[in-house]
Amino acid sequence: MQNKIWLSPPHMSGNELSYIEDALQKNWVTSQGENIDGFEKSLSVFLKDNVKVCALHSATSAIHLALLMFGVSLNDEVLTSTFSFCASANPITYCGATPLFIDSEKETWNMCPIALEKAIQDRISKGKRPKAIIVVHLYGMPAKMDEITAVAEKYEISVIEDAAEALGSTYKGQACGTFGRFGILSFNGNKIITTSGGGALVCHTQEDKDQAVFLSTQARDNAPHYQHSHIGYNYRMSNIVAGIGRGQMEVLNERVEARRKMHDFYVDVFKDIEGVEVFSEPNEDYYSNHWLSAIVIDEKIARKNREDLRLAFLEDNIESRPLWKPMHLQPVFADAPYYGTNVAEKLFDDGLCLPSGSNLSDDDRLRIENVIKEFFW
Repeated sequence: MQNKIWLSPPHMSGNELSYIEDALQKNWVTSQGENIDGFEKSLSVFLKDNVKVCALHSATSAIHLALLMFGVSLNDEVLTSTFSFCASANPITYCGATPLFIDSEKETWNMCPIALEKAIQDRISKGKRPKAIIVVHLYGMPAKMDEITAVAEKYEISVIEDAAEALGSTYKGQACGTFGRFGILSFNGNKIITTSGGGALVCHTQEDKDQAVFLSTQARDNAPHYQHSHIGYNYRMSNIVAGIGRGQMEVLNERVEARRKMHDFYVDVFKDIEGVEVFSEPNEDYYSNHWLSAIVIDEKIARKNREDLRLAFLEDNIESRPLWKPMHLQPVFADAPYYGTNVAEKLFDDGLCLPSGSNLSDDDRLRIENVIKEFFW
């Protein structure tokens, strides 16, 4: 059996250990220290737009804090993309609120602005104005932020931007994660850069960041003893983990370039295969980090389907994965309202994520290409 080719493995820079060792030598092994400060600063500089970043232990906790800071609570409703990982929706339920799932549009696979507005109008007609919108930049592809923010402003609903998969992506030159009142980043082990586990909340004011830090460190009041006037959470990133992030930030641009080259590799491999579409930017307004490269197979034309291709990869010890199963089809959200048609469902049926790591070798790419060509030809 050949070595496994993973879908999206971690890729270290080689300099992470120096930051970790420095923290250990200085005994900063808690949720304070130079690594947290340095990591947050480097992210702020990278994202631009004068944002403030709060480093946390996951993107899920960042979404939860953002919802809490919007005042989302029991019986509220929050609009979010159905075509996403469950972490986009689960924090809504942590607040006691109800997720309202919105279908995708075909160009970016992200939240459909038309379905979004119809959902808002319907909820208002029922006497329920949604409290927030969580829009996702799927697989690193920017959503249609002009249209989505226009709808949000029209109905005065705040936006949380789930850019967990989109660090390094831009829409019209602006970094994903900086459009909404809050942005969300992920540094999970499979992301474009990793801290092994971790996330961040992107804020536009120091006040919002200070509140996020307060809530993420158990909401301890300013007193010589332990006193608490609010419910807090143990969500702050550790200084050790942040050291990994500092080493990863040194190579972020290289990682984005490598992922984009993997996308170009697949465009070339599939160029003469009818019935297969590689997920790509619709026009020059969109710049995707191509965190994951993905395809959609039209079985009627290709006379092949995505599940058979997944199994062909598996036979050669290569990991691939179906696209996200829409949240409104998940058993746990079976009773949640859904707005749209069948775009996300069709993408799930026909789509496949392909190995996209920034550390894939030429031999790895040759193995991938051989499986694809043998499968289709």
